[in-house]
Amino acid sequence: MVSSKDVAKHAGVSQTTVSRVLNTPELVKKPTIDKVMKAIQELNYIPNAHARSLVQNKTYTIALLSGPLHNPFFVDTTTAIVNYANSKGYRVNVQFVNDKKLTEAYATAFEQKVDGIILSCILIDDPIFEKLEKMDIPFITYNRKHKNNRQFVEIDNFEAGYLSAKHLIELGHTNIAWVGGPLTMSTFNNRYHGFLKAIKEYQHSVSAEYIIHTDTSKMDVSRAFQKLIHSKNRPTGICAGSDSLALYLMDDAIYANLSVPEDISIIGIDNVDISQHASIQLTTVGSISKENLGFLAINKLIELIENKKNSCVKITESVRIYSRKTTRKI
Repeated sequence: MVSSKDVAKHAGVSQTTVSRVLNTPELVKKPTIDKVMKAIQELNYIPNAHARSLVQNKTYTIALLSGPLHNPFFVDTTTAIVNYANSKGYRVNVQFVNDKKLTEAYATAFEQKVDGIILSCILIDDPIFEKLEKMDIPFITYNRKHKNNRQFVEIDNFEAGYLSAKHLIELGHTNIAWVGGPLTMSTFNNRYHGFLKAIKEYQHSVSAEYIIHTDTSKMDVSRAFQKLIHSKNRPTGICAGSDSLALYLMDDAIYANLSVPEDISIIGIDNVDISQHASIQLTTVGSISKENLGFLAINKLIELIENKKNSCVKITESVRIYSRKTTRKI
């Protein structure tokens, strides 16, 4: 196996210089860097990541606690996080977390020596936030945020809920339902209250039976849909608290022989990649940015790691309607 000693001999430099080129290239002159990199390529030398981490006192590893993969939002964001981190030389240890097993997920993540933590599973009142701040490891939350209102990247969830209800109201819907997730999560909590603001502002009322908070599982969403379509006055439109929920509801409509949007309009929130698919064309509310929240969050986290600053990150992306084919005027 080729060693750094072999590279040094081939390049005509010291082993220390090879180490500097790999670890602190900004301190080495360009001709020397070029000479060492040429030797590395010719010898097919693969630097020892463990040795590199010892030299710099870094692991080049990031812990990611993501939401479950049945939600396409987390497929999109996890992909963006891993790809960007890898491009910057970091590995990502990923856990797909069930909210009912947060304690175990946190324990597993904190057992590892990592340079940073990125998580989307934090709850509004989660006590883990204070522990994270005391650990002296850069961290950031995305999609959800803690009540302390620090270290987060999110979309304007209140405005997203508001715009989703406003969209249906402007299309002439008066019987509008809400199907969301637990209010212990900032995303669903703020989206729900934005929805209520639009209903109140436009002088509509909403029946209590039209408001359903699920655990976001397919089974629970299906129960919610059945309850809605069998209510005395079936809603003509549903505001879903996320695209994942909207996609479940569209499935339920098909199984109930209802056409979307002819029989019922459905709007989501998040603008995940699959919502744009030609066979789906989900009307939704999403960030005006072309980059998803995972990319924005990992970008900031690596910035915190490498600059070694205790900067407070507070990013709330503006949102807009993406009008497609699952809502219609009545």
